[in-house]
Parts: sequence; structure tokens; C-alpha cells
Amino acid sequence: MKVFDVVVVGARCAGSPLATMLARRGLSVCLVDRAHFPSDTPSTHIIQPSGVQVLEELGVLDAVMAAGAVSLDRMTMVIDDAVRIEATVDPTITTPRGVCIRRVTLDALLVDAAAAAGADVRTGLRVTNLITEDGRVTGVETAGGPIHGRLVVGADGRHSTIAALAGAREYHVAAPGKMFAWAYFEGVRDREGHARLGRRGDLGFLAGPTDGDLYMAAIAIDMAKQAEFHANRDANFTAGLRAWPELAEVVGGGRRVGPIRVLTNWHGYFREAAGPGWVLVGDAGHFKDPSPGQGIGDAFRQARRLARSIEEGLGDTSLDEAMRRWWQWRDDDAYEMHWFANDFGMPGATTPFRTRLMKEVAAEPAPKQILLGVLNHDVRPSQLFTNRLVFRAAARTLRDRPDRLFATLKEIVGAGKQNALRSRRRRLVPA
Repeated sequence: MKVFDVVVVGARCAGSPLATMLARRGLSVCLVDRAHFPSDTPSTHIIQPSGVQVLEELGVLDAVMAAGAVSLDRMTMVIDDAVRIEATVDPTITTPRGVCIRRVTLDALLVDAAAAAGADVRTGLRVTNLITEDGRVTGVETAGGPIHGRLVVGADGRHSTIAALAGAREYHVAAPGKMFAWAYFEGVRDREGHARLGRRGDLGFLAGPTDGDLYMAAIAIDMAKQAEFHANRDANFTAGLRAWPELAEVVGGGRRVGPIRVLTNWHGYFREAAGPGWVLVGDAGHFKDPSPGQGIGDAFRQARRLARSIEEGLGDTSLDEAMRRWWQWRDDDAYEMHWFANDFGMPGATTPFRTRLMKEVAAEPAPKQILLGVLNHDVRPSQLFTNRLVFRAAARTLRDRPDRLFATLKEIVGAGKQNALRSRRRRLVPA
């Protein structure tokens, strides 16, 4: 009976990179996924520079670009007509600062890389149960028979089979603010690597050119309005795009290809990430509001750190302790960004106070660069929204909008209490 060092369940943007990294370290790895690839999945399309660095480390970046991924050299962020932030890439940087690619293209390339690295890749295979011995997970049961391993990794997304079978509980749960709808357009002339991110009224936007000579445009609608949206999806999606005239003009000359896709059934969470013989990575262990578009890059980030922890744990026979340390690292790494994304995607229109906060960021070069660092997960949000910045924005909001004096004061006090509560709960990890 063969016993793998690691069995990875889920072969998308967390599982395949992890399998590649482990196989290159000389570990025996079995990579399992119920899907056959190429296979699409709901996802943002943008990979921040930190994620592009991992693609380069994996040796996959050239293949990704050859498959038609678009290098993102410019970003525009807007809030109504009050805030506009433009950012361009330093022309001396040769590696793409960010890329935009569909998951149907990306995931297949990542699976191929895992196989080339020496992982035993088994797609089209569904996991049905965990194998345990004396309370410890020692493998998985599948439709094709058992697979044994010293460690089982759940990289199988939000609806993780491994998390459910292991009984991983959720904490730091965040209710969804918006549902997401997106579509692809062909014949759009804007192919110059320009990503657009915005909020107008109660709608959010994310758009950019992607592989296949397509343009992806997404809108975010308040969850409370999802029944209204579905009543006439085509008309409401078109009306949503027109709410941002700049984006409507970009896609106006194109033709929509395929259906309007939606993501409605989601919420933010952390899950217990490790136990005897098992560990969770990527969306299986943590999911946050997709509005900032950080999911793919964070999956790469976690896989790289977990690969190092697994190697250390298998090497010195303290695997469970190594997984526990990795769990603690993940929570510390993701906590602030979790709530930043939650606030970023909150329902309703942006309030005058929050608009003023972003005005302060846009007004000077230094905060603007810090914002880019936050979106790249290089900088913690608290390093951008300092007490000084928040107090200045609050004072100017009260000065400029005396008609909203009590509403603004209530919002500021509420935000302060909420941040204090989040700080106290930061170290909360289930026993």
C-alpha cells in the first residue's frame, strides 16, 4: 500500500501550486480533484503583483502570458464623482505588475505544472470520506478507492468536502454585502491592460481585458436587491453597466459573449485550519468579500507559506505543531484584510465620511502608494487608515456636510466601536 507524504484535495489555484512546490521539494504528492480540466469556477480574474511573483517562481508565468493573459499596467479607482485614483506601472519594471486571466485558462495551466513537477494528478475523482486511525486522518476515500497520506490538505474551495468531514468550525463570520454578476465581451477596443475598480451609488464595479481577446465586466448589487436583479437579469446588468458611463463607453462597442454569470451564495469566514493529519488552505479555510479581487493572489500566498511549513513538519516529526503554527500565521496574515474587504463591499452607497477618507488617500502621493500596497497585500490596512487620517477625514466631513452632522457622528462612533471589537477578537481562535 503506497502512502504519500501529502494528499492534496482540490487542484485549483491553492492546491496545484502547493502540489508543485511540495513535489519540487522531493515529497510524494497525490493531487485529487473531482473536476476535469479545463474547468471554470466563479472567481475574480485579477492577480496582483504578489501573485504574479508566485507564478514566476512556479515557472508558469510564461505559459500564462502565452495563453493570452493581459498584463495590467494601469488602474483606475473611482467613488461616484468625488474620488478618482489613477495608478500606472513604473516603466522600468519588466515583469507584469498584475495580470487578468480567466480561471478556465489559469487552473488548467496550474494542474499541468503540478503534473510536470512530479505530482500524481488524479482529476475527475470525487473524495467521499476521510480515512482515520486512532483519531488521526491518514488518507481519503474516493470513488476510485482509498488514497493514503501522512497529511491530507483540503484545498477544495468554499464548499470544502475536507472541511466538512473534519468538522472545521467557522469563526469571524461576515455577512455578504453584495452579489456579483459578470459577463465577457468581444470586440472591445480597450486592450491596453487597464483595470477599473469603482463604486457609484450602491453599485460596485470591477472590469478589465482578459485572455481569449475578451473583456470582463462585473457589477456588485446589494444582496437585498438580488430578487429584483434576477427578475430581468439582462436588462438590469446592462443598466448597471450604464451607471458608470466610463465603463459603459468601454464595452459599448463590444458584443456580449455567453451568459451573465452570478455569485450569490457566499459569506466571509475563517475556518479551523488544522487538526491531526489534516490542514486547510485557500478558500477551504478562509474566504473574504471578493470586492478587492485578492482571492487568487492570496491562494498563491498561502500555498507558498504552507509548502514551507509542511516540509519543516515532515522533516522534524512535529507535523501537527507545524500546521498549528501555519494556522496562526494565516489568521494573522488575513485578519485585517478580511475586514477591509468586508467594509469595501458593504451594501448601500458610500457615505460622505467614507468618501472623504478615500479623498484624503487620493490627495497625496504617499497614501496613494500605500493603498496600492494594501491591494497587493503587502501593507496592512491599518497602516493606511491611521488615526491621523481618520480624524482629519472626520473633521472635514463634519465641516463640509453640516446637514449630516448627527448621521456622521453616529457613523464615526459606530466605526470606532466596531474597530475596537475587531481588535479584541483578533486573537480569537477556537480551542
